Amino acid sequence: MLDKQARLTSDAMRRLKSMKDLKEYWVECNRLENDGDRAYRMLLVRLFSGEYDPLTVLKMKEVADELEAACDGFEHVAHTVETIAVKES
Repeated sequence: MLDKQARLTSDAMRRLKSMKDLKEYWVECNRLENDGDRAYRMLLVRLFSGEYDPLTVLKMKEVADELEAACDGFEHVAHTVETIAVKES
């Protein structure tokens, strides 16, 4: 999901000057962030299922939190692009 969001964001930045075809970008980026949220929640359920030792849970939760924050960051960029596009239209 992060790779897809990064590619979409990179492509959208090239189109930002012309402001063309950006709606698909922020809609897809938001959809990917929602998918990321679901994956994050499912990972937490598995992490805290008792299957893993506590140290592994702590390490993996930290990684999962950082990945979720990155996913949220891409969504924030998409919202900013949407705001710019709306103001410019």
